[in-house]
Amino acid sequence: MKIKLLSGIAIVGLALVFTGCQKYPQAEVDAANAAIEAARGVQANLYVPEEFNALQDSLTATLGAVEKEKSKLFHNYKDEVAKLVATAEQAKVVAANAQAKKEEYKQQTAALLTELTTLMEQNKEMLAKAPKGKEGKAALEAIATDLTGIETGVGEVNNKLASDDIINALNQAKALKEKATQINTELAEVMAKVKGRR
Repeated sequence: MKIKLLSGIAIVGLALVFTGCQKYPQAEVDAANAAIEAARGVQANLYVPEEFNALQDSLTATLGAVEKEKSKLFHNYKDEVAKLVATAEQAKVVAANAQAKKEEYKQQTAALLTELTTLMEQNKEMLAKAPKGKEGKAALEAIATDLTGIETGVGEVNNKLASDDIINALNQAKALKEKATQINTELAEVMAKVKGRR
C-alpha cells in the first residue's frame, strides 16, 4: 500500500513538473515579429514614428521577459504570451494608423497643389501687367525665374507622389506654396504702387 501511495505521489509530482514547464512560445514570438514587420512595410516608422517605436519597445521588453522565464527551471510563459499576442494586435492598429496618416498627407499635398496652381496663375497675370522700367526689369526677370523654378518643383512633387514618397512631396509642396505666396505679396505691392501713382 505504501509503495502504491508513494508511486501515486511521484506521478502527481511529475505531472506538476511537466505542466509547470511550458514550451517556448516561438509561434507567438514569430507572429509579433511578423506583425511589426508588416507595420514597417506600410512605413509606420515614417508616418506614426512614436507609435511604431513604442511597439518595438514593447516587443523588446516582452522578449526580454521571455528569455528571463526561459532561464528558470520551471517555465511559465502565460503573461509573456498574452503580451506577445497584444503586441501583434497593436501592430495591426499601428499599421492602419500609418495608412490613414499617409492618406491624410496625400490629401494635404493635393490641396496645396491646387492652391499653388491658383497662386501661380495670379502671379503670372500680375507679372505680365507689372511695369517694366529700368529699375524693375531685373527684379521681374528674377521673379520670372522663380516662377519657372516653382513650376519645375510642382513636377517634382507629382513625381514624388507617383513614387509613394508622400512625406517629401508634402514638404516640398509646402515650401513651393510659401515661395509662391511671397512672390504674390511682392507683385501685389508693386501693382498697388503703380495704381497709387496713376
